[in-house]
Amino acid sequence: MLPSYIIVGEGVIKRVGEVISRFEVKGKALVLIGEKVEGIVSDHISISLRERSISFDSVVIKEASSEEIAKAIEVAKEENPKVILGVGGGSVIDVAKLTANEVNANFVSVPTAASHDGIASPVVSIKGSPSKFVKVPSAIVADIDVISKAPHRLIASGCGDIIAKLTAVRDWELAHKLKGEYYGDYAASLARMSALMIVRHAEAIAKGSGSGIRLLVEALISCGVAMCIAGSSRPCSGSEHLFSHALDLVAPKPALHGEQCGVGTIMMSYLHKMKWYFIRKVLKTVGAPTTAKELGVHDYYIVKALTIAHKIRDRYTILGESGLSEDAAERLAKATGVID
Repeated sequence: MLPSYIIVGEGVIKRVGEVISRFEVKGKALVLIGEKVEGIVSDHISISLRERSISFDSVVIKEASSEEIAKAIEVAKEENPKVILGVGGGSVIDVAKLTANEVNANFVSVPTAASHDGIASPVVSIKGSPSKFVKVPSAIVADIDVISKAPHRLIASGCGDIIAKLTAVRDWELAHKLKGEYYGDYAASLARMSALMIVRHAEAIAKGSGSGIRLLVEALISCGVAMCIAGSSRPCSGSEHLFSHALDLVAPKPALHGEQCGVGTIMMSYLHKMKWYFIRKVLKTVGAPTTAKELGVHDYYIVKALTIAHKIRDRYTILGESGLSEDAAERLAKATGVID
C-alpha cells in the first residue's frame, strides 16, 4: 500500500484536521508529539482538529525508547483512537508508527524535521533494535515552513540518508546477481533518482531555501514510496545502513542516523568502486559530516562498526558474508579520509 494523502507545502500543518476528516472514521485521535516541538506546533494541530470537530488526546514523547513506546501503546489501548498522529522528528514518528501498528489505527505522519526517510516509510528503526516493517503512513502532512526552522544539522542528516541510496541500490543489484534475490528496477530507480536530486540541488539545500527544503522532503517521501513498492527497505538500506546500525551498538555517543549513513556511503562507495570522493564532496556541500571527528565518534568505533556491520541483519551487501577484518576496515576508513 501507499499513503492515501501526501500534502507538502507552506502552512499545510493547518490542514491536518482536513486530512483526517477524509478518512471518514468515527472516533478519537491520539497526537504523539515531540517534546522539543510541542510549544511550536501544538496550537496549530489543536485548532485544526477542533475546526473539524475531531476529539483528541495528546502525549508528549521524549525519545524513541522502549519506555516511551510502551507508554504510547498503553495510552492508545486505553483510548482506542482511530487515528494516531506522529508530530515531530524521526524518533517521534517511529514511536507513532509502532503504536498505530500495535492498535491497528490509521497513522498520519506530521514531520517537523527532515532528518531521515522514516517520515514516509513503512520501516521503523529504533537504536539498538532490529528494523521492523510496519504499515505505511495513511497520510503525510509536511509543512515546509516548520521544517525549514529545524536546525540545519537535521537537514544535512536527511541528505545523508538519501545519498545512502546510491550504495543501497548497488548492494541490492549485487545481491540479485550473486544470490538470486528479487530486484525491483522501478523501486531501485526511484530511490536512485531521489539521491541524484539531492546531488543536483545540494547548494540550494545548503542555503536552506524553501525550494531546496521542499525538494529534500519530497525526496524523503519518494524513498518511502520506493520501499512500499519493493515490499522491503532494500532500495534504501544497504551496507551503509548496516554500518550505521553497528555504530549505534558500539559507540558510546553515536551521531544522527542520516549523518552516520552518509559517512558509511563514502566508505561503501569506495568498496563498490564508485566515485566516493564525489559523494564526499556533496555531503560537505550540504554541511553533513564526512569524518569520524565530525561525527563526534572515536576512530576505534568506526573500525569496530565496519568489522561487525555484516552481522547486523541477514542481508547480502558489498561487505560479503565474512565482513571486513580489522586491518581491512582500518585501511578503508583511512583511504576515504574518514579516520586519520
